[in-house]
Amino acid sequence: MDSSISNIILEYINIVFLSYTAVLFALFTVMGYLASKSSLHYKNKNSFGDLSKIAASPMSPSITIIAPAYNEGLTIVENVRSLLSLRYMNYEVMVVNDGSEDDTLQKMINAYGLERIDWQINPEWKSKPIRGIYKSKQRSFSKLTVVDKVNGGKSDALNAGMALSASKYVGCIDVDCLLIPDALLHVVKSFYQRSKKKVIAVGGVIRIANSCKINGGHLEEIQLPKNWLAKFQLLEYTRSFNLGRMAWSRIDSLLIISGAFGFFDRETAMAVGGYDTSTVGEDMEIIFKMRRYMHDRREPYTIEYIPDPLCWTEVPEDMGILINQRDRWARGNLETLIKHKDMFFNSKYGRLGLLSYPYWFFYEWLSPLLEFFGFITVVLFAYWGIMNWDFFLAITATVYMFSIMFSFFAILWDVYSYNEYKKPWDIVTLMGYAIIEPIVFHPIVVLAAVRGNFKKLIGVRSGWGSQVRKGFAKAT
Repeated sequence: MDSSISNIILEYINIVFLSYTAVLFALFTVMGYLASKSSLHYKNKNSFGDLSKIAASPMSPSITIIAPAYNEGLTIVENVRSLLSLRYMNYEVMVVNDGSEDDTLQKMINAYGLERIDWQINPEWKSKPIRGIYKSKQRSFSKLTVVDKVNGGKSDALNAGMALSASKYVGCIDVDCLLIPDALLHVVKSFYQRSKKKVIAVGGVIRIANSCKINGGHLEEIQLPKNWLAKFQLLEYTRSFNLGRMAWSRIDSLLIISGAFGFFDRETAMAVGGYDTSTVGEDMEIIFKMRRYMHDRREPYTIEYIPDPLCWTEVPEDMGILINQRDRWARGNLETLIKHKDMFFNSKYGRLGLLSYPYWFFYEWLSPLLEFFGFITVVLFAYWGIMNWDFFLAITATVYMFSIMFSFFAILWDVYSYNEYKKPWDIVTLMGYAIIEPIVFHPIVVLAAVRGNFKKLIGVRSGWGSQVRKGFAKAT
């Protein structure tokens, strides 16, 4: 390769990577500031007020918790029992048995005394056929409704639950998620604390329950995960939920609510057609649709985000399952960005089009690809003997130190704000994992994202895949 041409190419590549890195540093610094400010504001605002009055009031707004279940026979009884023990008067638990091939339905029938009932079903609402609807004969389980339907996937199950619900709000969760007893009180308060804007959705922090002591569907003791992959994911979730999403919520530009814990104004969710069953990123896509719907109607609205630790879930401890999960996230991200590509730098959608969408495009989607091809470029340039080692080592060290600093800030801020892990050694352990994460865990996430994008771009059809969980019932 001609030396002058190679030097020009190398110089341009250096400028691109340096500019990209500088923008990310600035963005993450601003995100840290906004998240801290938002969290402090939330804690000060919620330091007073008695939520127990909401729990006991029959006038409290109605909520339906929709929990899709597929082959959950191992833990379904305990998981449902946990959902039925929430402190709230006017709510219903709707478990949608999405064509399970095990004894999920039969175990619920036996445990809760269920019997089939007649229920009017809207034939125009799109979802796979419903085979039967069950209610309990026992008064103590009157809040439970079980829907048995043909398998159609998580999105289809949630859509069926929305259509059958008559509540003002619907909560879409994973059936094996553990909600703290006061979770619905915080959700309702978030829906009603705005006077000039309609709250169309409420999301919150997802905490990791691996290795925690759980008895009868109740969290008894919080412990650091024992599995090394789970520890890395705990660190990742701490950054993402406590800083990233908190920051976007602060400027009312949040574009995703976790599928494990999301509550919606049912009327708005139904108006946009519910979840999109053609994507594996349904939790992100429905937020895009609801925001666009409100923007197009020029109605003042917002999405609230709760930093309180209300929801606990189990994360993968198996490498293969983790990679499949991140592969799926990458595909869902790309599918949603493509479907709503007309929002890209579109001033019609305000901060969503000019800031949020570009962030998801350049960082959440493009960043893993740049990292992957950047690594290939380094190998090729080293082989050709044109690598600028001084620049490469300097920018690598800078990125590495900044990532550690940002992770340390997320850990220490979590200790300051909620202090879930009270043992000093747990904090030291997380900091140790933060130091090695860019070398050990981050490459795994990048490769999974590259695989997901590659599969999507070449047209390989791939669904959710399997996610085998140990279950809370065995956590003790």
